[in-house]
Amino acid sequence: MSEHVSPENLKESSATPISSDDDEISLLDLLIVLAKHKRIVLGAPFVAAIAAATYSLLLPNIYTGTTRVLPPQQGASAASALLSQLGGGAGGLIGAAGGALGIRNPNDLYVGMLKSRTVADNLIVRFDLNKVHQQKLQSNTRNILVGSTTIAAGRDGIITIDVDDKDPKRAAELANAYVDELMKLTKILAVTEASQRRLFFERQLVQAKDNLTAAEIFARQGLQKGGLAQVDAQGRSMIEVTARLRAQISAKEVQRGAMRTFAAEGNPELQRTQQELEALRRELSRIEGSSPIAAVGRGDASGNSGLDNLGRLRDVKYYEFLYELLAKQYELAKIDEAKDATVIQVMDRAIEPDRKSKPKRSLIVLLSAMVALFVGIIWAFAREAIAKTGSDPQQADRLQAIRRYLVWR
Repeated sequence: MSEHVSPENLKESSATPISSDDDEISLLDLLIVLAKHKRIVLGAPFVAAIAAATYSLLLPNIYTGTTRVLPPQQGASAASALLSQLGGGAGGLIGAAGGALGIRNPNDLYVGMLKSRTVADNLIVRFDLNKVHQQKLQSNTRNILVGSTTIAAGRDGIITIDVDDKDPKRAAELANAYVDELMKLTKILAVTEASQRRLFFERQLVQAKDNLTAAEIFARQGLQKGGLAQVDAQGRSMIEVTARLRAQISAKEVQRGAMRTFAAEGNPELQRTQQELEALRRELSRIEGSSPIAAVGRGDASGNSGLDNLGRLRDVKYYEFLYELLAKQYELAKIDEAKDATVIQVMDRAIEPDRKSKPKRSLIVLLSAMVALFVGIIWAFAREAIAKTGSDPQQADRLQAIRRYLVWR
């Protein structure tokens, strides 16, 4: 027997947006919910767009000055090229010292200099930015300048400097001033590999010269008192060989110290230098072990022994060889420094921008409307779910439990 359906029941069932007998939500059910709350779903984005447009119109125009520079490129130094041609011996042993091989990206160095406090403070004074930004504290003005400046090095090796400012002319002038300050700073600091090597070996050379002078005076005093032991030509040659080896080991240790300033421990050139140093030490141990004369120790100031004086002469030879090795590295570093002068090339000098870069008012309005639309849709479905839950006793109990848990006690 068929069940009679009254018009009132049919009307009530068609007005129910979500079926109580089936938990599936169809697309039609979703559209019904959105249509039911169309004033919120459509009105919220419209109001948000009007508010965002009003707010964006109140924002001042921001202009961006952009300059691009190409910093000095760290290539193979003349020292490395010349010393590599010397092969073995003293020249080959110091071939890699010149270089800070494995040096980290040199562009990072110049980016760090551009971001330094020294550069920022010079720009603040130069453009009187404390007055421009109405700040009494230098640190506050510095933070504003840092926040409005973007400095980055691209994979192509070009450093880009972007400066935002309300005044388009000042934005361009600030971007160009960053390059001027960088050039001034590079004249003060030794930032190139050759400059750093030159300073490093200059200090080592002064120390080696002082040691050589002291050793010569010490040996002269010993000879005047005790004379020189009788040693054949082969023995003298052996002493000279050991003195040269000791000098090479010291030069290699200086080289390793210089490389560690720039290179990581896993750098292949640093590892090769360490292996060469170990090989030299083994060779020295072998020679000293096979020849008692080669192992002659340095005498003291009161010693009159001829062998002690021979040791003093060996020390003089050692410091002579060491000074010679360091002098070669120092001269080559000076040549590299003169050739590798810090030349910062400006590819694109900043010009006064004719268009604003910020604020992007259309984007602000569009994003605000989209967010408001999303919030309106969520609100519509949440309200519909709460209304449906209120009509179901079991769901109402669950909703009440959630409310109890959300209350802070």
